[in-house]
Amino acid sequence: MRPSLKDIPYVWCPVEATIDVIGGKWKALILFQLTQGPCRFNALRRLLPHVTQRMMTLQLRALEEDGIISRTVQETVPPKVEYALTERGWALAPIFEAMTLWGQAHGARRSEPA
Repeated sequence: MRPSLKDIPYVWCPVEATIDVIGGKWKALILFQLTQGPCRFNALRRLLPHVTQRMMTLQLRALEEDGIISRTVQETVPPKVEYALTERGWALAPIFEAMTLWGQAHGARRSEPA
């Protein structure tokens, strides 16, 4: 008889903890763009043209809640909103650097037959 999932003890995994914060289709791409410097919402949309406005908003809010990015509103008319990595967010920069290097070395093979 197989044990049920509730009978298997949970073991904390640091990779799972990281994926919980940066996982998903858009978060990593947003964070990668912010490693280049602070960015306004519409500039991020231009850099990531396939993400919808709603999804961009949801992902930015989640990253802000996790303390990975900061949101600064400049009191102008119209208001300007800028997003930037926090200190905690900058701690993720080596991950994106490693992903960039891996993508440069192996990404072109993605479309090649296995």
